Amino acid sequence: MRPLLVALLALSSCTAWAGAQREEALAASVQAALHAAVADLTAPEPIFPSLNEKLRWLNEMAPRLAKRMPDTRERVEFLKTVYYEAQRAGLDPQMVLGLIQVESGFRKYAVSSVGARGLMQVMPFWVKAIGTQDTNLFHLRTNLRYGCTILRHYLDIEKGDVFRALGRYNGSLGKPEYPNAVHAAWKNNWSFTAGTGATPVAAN
Repeated sequence: MRPLLVALLALSSCTAWAGAQREEALAASVQAALHAAVADLTAPEPIFPSLNEKLRWLNEMAPRLAKRMPDTRERVEFLKTVYYEAQRAGLDPQMVLGLIQVESGFRKYAVSSVGARGLMQVMPFWVKAIGTQDTNLFHLRTNLRYGCTILRHYLDIEKGDVFRALGRYNGSLGKPEYPNAVHAAWKNNWSFTAGTGATPVAAN
């Protein structure tokens, strides 16, 4: 392992929120569907209602990340990938930003005490269940793809109940602290009002 990566992992190993999704047996059909959902890693180019909406969203979100991601190019790539993966999974991209803030504080190499990895704190057992052996959960798009796919899976299980789905995502189903923290981050730091005639991406 490269020295820089070792150092980053050491720095982040004790400070991630949790991200302790619980491993559960998956029906073959569910496993196949989730595998298909994470397998296609084409370059993300999010589809906005209009070019104006795209520019407005990026221009509003990018400054909010400036302290955490000083590099402008990195910020824009990150935001476009979040929007793309959230949109692909039928999630609100602002909610995903709130979740990332709570889970990892936007640290790409964050590792929790239970081994959850990356921006969306994905547990490694998901790679065994629905991915491939060479999957790198610290890769930006891979981590966001897995995280959004898993949250979508939990939303489907909970029939669209965001509170319960977030509880499942964190491994704290039925407890209010984590869903409330994500909701607060989402609404207080990443709120966005879509333009007239635009259809916002919903969390279902």
